[in-house]
Amino acid sequence: MNVSMWKKALQVIPSVTKEEWDALDIVSKWLISTRAAVLVMTFISAALAGLFALRDGKFNLPAWLALTLGLILAHATNNLFNDYTDFVRGVDKDNYFRTLYGPQPLAHGLLTTRQLLTYTAVTGLVAVVLGVALVVVNGGDPLVWLLIGLGAFFVLFYTWPLKYIALGEVAVLLVWGPLMIGGGYYVLAHNWDWNVVWASLPYVLGVTTVIFGKHIDKIEIDREKHIHTLPVLLGEKASRYTVLAMMVLPYLLVLLLIATKYFTPVMLIVLLAIPTFRAVAPAFLQPKPATRPADFPDGQGGWPLYFAPLSFGNNRSFGALFMLGLFIDVLLRIFLPAFWR
Repeated sequence: MNVSMWKKALQVIPSVTKEEWDALDIVSKWLISTRAAVLVMTFISAALAGLFALRDGKFNLPAWLALTLGLILAHATNNLFNDYTDFVRGVDKDNYFRTLYGPQPLAHGLLTTRQLLTYTAVTGLVAVVLGVALVVVNGGDPLVWLLIGLGAFFVLFYTWPLKYIALGEVAVLLVWGPLMIGGGYYVLAHNWDWNVVWASLPYVLGVTTVIFGKHIDKIEIDREKHIHTLPVLLGEKASRYTVLAMMVLPYLLVLLLIATKYFTPVMLIVLLAIPTFRAVAPAFLQPKPATRPADFPDGQGGWPLYFAPLSFGNNRSFGALFMLGLFIDVLLRIFLPAFWR
């Protein structure tokens, strides 16, 4: 048991040698293989779904726990399957960008194909079992089956062909918002609410900036390998400005949702994330540096990634405050309903 590595793997994508890998426990290997540091984005989506349900008096703790664990394991399954898909398609050969900033279990010889597929199958099977349990809780509701089916589709086909045909970024926007938060709310509340979907956009746009930033970082090599992500189609400059727009828009959406009284003014707490935005925004006004800036971290979630970690840091700051604000918003509506009516 290596608790320090568990903690590290939940914060960054740690680089490890084969010797270090062999000495790790199974939990550490799973966390590293699934790139657990990014699973926090899925946890926040599940937490927001739960908070929206709690706000409407329809929260169910056992169902929420099953939903949260199921979504996290589905995301983990996707990350594992992505590595397998890219490896067998030959994408990770010749020092492909992804092999430079973190361990790729197959490309770096940390796991055999059979071992990786075992990790994938077990992780995915538990996610499916939890999904079926939620179907049972919802009385076999066909829409819940549909939501699970859509989730399975994105798990299996995100890397190929969606990412190759400029639909990867759109998939992220749809999965972390309407599917995870809107669908999660439906599973808990037993009714679909478009207001929840719209109210999830401030957070979901931030998640989308992370994948956008990552695809800007590897735009040249993706172009060479005929992986047509949106940044490849739009070009670096347009993509950088698109990310900036997706960083600004969440603040405007929160203000709009407060003005329409869907949120209470306590959601203005997200403004505390503006210093983080101001710190990262200037980088998006310029092309990616040819070499690592002296003050920029190297490896373990840093260089040669550049725009991705900046986007991730901005999203983590805004997302945490958005979740905190919604939690306080819910408490105020529960304990001071007349005041906030």
